[in-house]
Amino acid sequence: MTTALLHHAALALRLNFRSRQAIVYGYLVPLFFLLAFGSVFRASEPPLLGQMGQLLTITILGGACFGLPTGLVAERERGVWRHFRLTPVPLPALLAGTLAARVVIVALAAAMQVALAHWIYGTPWPAHSWQLAAAFLLVCAAFLGLGLVVAALARDVPAVQAIGQCLFLPMIMIGGVGVPLVVLPEWAQRLACFMPGRYAVEVLQPCFNHPYGLRHAGLSLLMLVVIGAAAALAGGRLFQWDTGQRLRPRDFGWVGAAFAGWMVAGGVAVSAGHIGPVTLVGDAAFADIDDAAVSRITFEDLPPDDGIYAPLAPAHSTRRLTPRIQELIRHLDTWAPARTDDIGQNVRNLLCVAAIADIGQELSEADIARAVFERLRVQFDEDQLRRALAWVVLQPGAGTVVIAAPELGLRGEMSPAIVRERSTWYAKKFLGRLVGTIPDTPPDPD
Repeated sequence: MTTALLHHAALALRLNFRSRQAIVYGYLVPLFFLLAFGSVFRASEPPLLGQMGQLLTITILGGACFGLPTGLVAERERGVWRHFRLTPVPLPALLAGTLAARVVIVALAAAMQVALAHWIYGTPWPAHSWQLAAAFLLVCAAFLGLGLVVAALARDVPAVQAIGQCLFLPMIMIGGVGVPLVVLPEWAQRLACFMPGRYAVEVLQPCFNHPYGLRHAGLSLLMLVVIGAAAALAGGRLFQWDTGQRLRPRDFGWVGAAFAGWMVAGGVAVSAGHIGPVTLVGDAAFADIDDAAVSRITFEDLPPDDGIYAPLAPAHSTRRLTPRIQELIRHLDTWAPARTDDIGQNVRNLLCVAAIADIGQELSEADIARAVFERLRVQFDEDQLRRALAWVVLQPGAGTVVIAAPELGLRGEMSPAIVRERSTWYAKKFLGRLVGTIPDTPPDPD
């Protein structure tokens, strides 16, 4: 059985690389997505590091929704699987060989993306290569089982494209794969809980840029196991040897079982509060900040609050806020980048709002900075906020930064390096007020 599996996998690979269409879909399409992401996220720092999980998920998803079922259905139409049935090799060995070949094909495409991202855009190599390999195999297993279900439902190759698009596009658009989960509305984030693409991103991305890798991704790993097991079981039971076979009404129960894995995963995620985006970058560093680290921070050489750089309105200002600033303050209450599961990153993102207003020379930049400070004090308890602000000061290059916030009415896209600099200044000003080093009341007229 092992020999048959290896021979069949080798045969599938040779046939794949002889097909011009397979080369285009398997390698040119992933290259297109890499260049597209590179053009959209070129200003992120480091470039594309925060999007590699999305890129690899798209590649795996394409192999599952299109590559695998297209190959199976095309072979079934040519009578290949009918001939295989006459051999003494059991079906599990043949299917395993086909799946193994597809994993190799997708893995080569993913390796190409990682290498080209590094060479073209300077994206760092994965921080946890072995964990990435394990997570990659798990995601492949979860998605390729779905490919078997698509192959069973499709009567011909054009049907594969139609069914595949019905799965591929929703996960790309509202499933947290193509469009980052953090920018989706709340209803879409809830819906994404029922789609495996979201969990794939959450297990692949930490392997690139989280200090502890998959340590905090246990729920997403479990969801992929549930989804993959349900799809693989259903796909194996529904496998068709010949074009003359048709699904019977009772067979659709297995189709329902495959998607029941999605429902179970979504139900568990929603009940556990796992709805919003999970931004794992910097979580460990934030947790390690202690009082001794905070005490080592000095507050000299900060620009004055009424100066040109990093201005900050007084605590008890009687200035009347414009309707535009009042609207921005209301939007801060529900702003998605400040509502992730990572407290440190939430604080950094809110600081970026003040930094963007400062760099963009908004007329009310000082009032916006004061509004951000007040938002921070309301949203986090004092100990959390003190440590998170200290993390921003002590590790200015950690985590990610927001460089544009049009949803808050702020214009322009700013340089990531300057946003980090101004965010650090504001973090110091806010932290100094929390620890009492910088007075937060207007100076006495005397």
